[in-house]
Amino acid sequence: MTSRLPLLPLTALALALAACAPAPVDAGAGEPAAATTTATAAAPAATVPPPPASPSATADPVAAALPRVLVHKSPTCGCCTAWVAHMQQAGFPVDVVETVDLEAVRKKAGVPAGKASCHTAVVEGYFVEGHVPAEDVARLLRERPDARGLTVPGMPVGSPGMEVPSGAVQPYAVLLVAHDGTTTEFSRHGEP
Repeated sequence: MTSRLPLLPLTALALALAACAPAPVDAGAGEPAAATTTATAAAPAATVPPPPASPSATADPVAAALPRVLVHKSPTCGCCTAWVAHMQQAGFPVDVVETVDLEAVRKKAGVPAGKASCHTAVVEGYFVEGHVPAEDVARLLRERPDARGLTVPGMPVGSPGMEVPSGAVQPYAVLLVAHDGTTTEFSRHGEP
């Protein structure tokens, strides 16, 4: 038994296929860049032009090689979701695990007492606690210090995910956490 598809003009077929195109693929991870994908219909390659490449997949080959970040966050936290978007915009592929027991995640990751924020991420053996800018995460991964990770304690106004309409940034420090739990300043953001 053969099934027949209705004949459509070439432009209508191209538009229909473009609407069903799969999510852009992150060249470094081989995973869809979006949270969901849509199945596509097969079409002869010679008659339908390929969909345009995702700008993020072709514009910066270094960003395509960034490692996957695993973020643990509360299901209801909007600023955590905004930080995830910040990391994705910087080119990091991100997986999210929603949990109500962030304290257990922090303890397992090694976040020291008093240095917590609202979400905990893990990337290549380091923890990233709170609203750490993507540029600092990239620097951490370039320099590879012998440490547990980075933290921005609390939730400073103007940090990634905590932006305000005025654009104001409360001065804050990103802290590098050593294996013994002590911290040193890794970077500083905002006006003094």
